[in-house]
Amino acid sequence: MAFAAQLASESGATLHIVHVIPWSPYSFTSPAENDQRGVSKHQEIATAEEQIILPAVAVTAEFSVTPTTSVVHGSPAELLVSIAAHLGGAHIVVGRTGDSRLKQALFGSTPVRLIQIAKTPVTVVP
Repeated sequence: MAFAAQLASESGATLHIVHVIPWSPYSFTSPAENDQRGVSKHQEIATAEEQIILPAVAVTAEFSVTPTTSVVHGSPAELLVSIAAHLGGAHIVVGRTGDSRLKQALFGSTPVRLIQIAKTPVTVVP
């Protein structure tokens, strides 16, 4: 987060902190799970805001950047590209994921997918 905040501060850009909770409408769920999906989505968003967004915003304070934030559900790479395009983003900065090698081999990682589909530069921060 510090890299993105410094980049935004130095360039005068607006910083948008986005966290995408992976979710697919094609996942197999029972009717009971579907009934509870709305509640669990709200809980997931609240948890992400507390554990990911708030600490990320705290990092930006030292760079005098006031970011906007959002937490959404969906396909991470595709949503990040869509959000960046909608907001007029000139650069996407992401952290390297901690996916297992098997998952990366089968599905690819979010940073790799972003590099493949983004129309703007993508920086992957370790």
